[in-house]
Amino acid sequence: MSLLTAKEIMEILPHRWPFMLLDTVEELTPGVRAVAKKCVSYNEPFFQGHFPGEPVMPGVLMIEALAQAGAVAILSLPENKGKTAYFAAIQSAKFKRKVIPGDVLMLEVEIVKQKGAIGIGKATATVDGKIAVQAELTFAVSDSE
Repeated sequence: MSLLTAKEIMEILPHRWPFMLLDTVEELTPGVRAVAKKCVSYNEPFFQGHFPGEPVMPGVLMIEALAQAGAVAILSLPENKGKTAYFAAIQSAKFKRKVIPGDVLMLEVEIVKQKGAIGIGKATATVDGKIAVQAELTFAVSDSE
């Protein structure tokens, strides 16, 4: 059973369809770690052009899904309620396998460092226990105004 549904995730993140890339959150330690799930289907709008005849989830969207999982972790802290987490940097991104329709992408982000509004998350996405992408994501938390 999932910890957070899509509706509950939307109470934390400002993202909406088609750009909300999380279906559920399976584990959450606010400010520390989140594990989320993205069920990749043929109905994803990006598959229309990436690539016709051989649908592959774009790497940048896998990174974005990881960032959204990390944002759930950091924005779940009471002091960050109503704020937005923005990308500040992406380091050491490595793509290890294709993600295709029918895959279930498990997204794990651990916040390894934070000083003030800036933090770093260690991010890993897997399919069937095999690494699809790894990266270090730097974020900045800001008021949404």
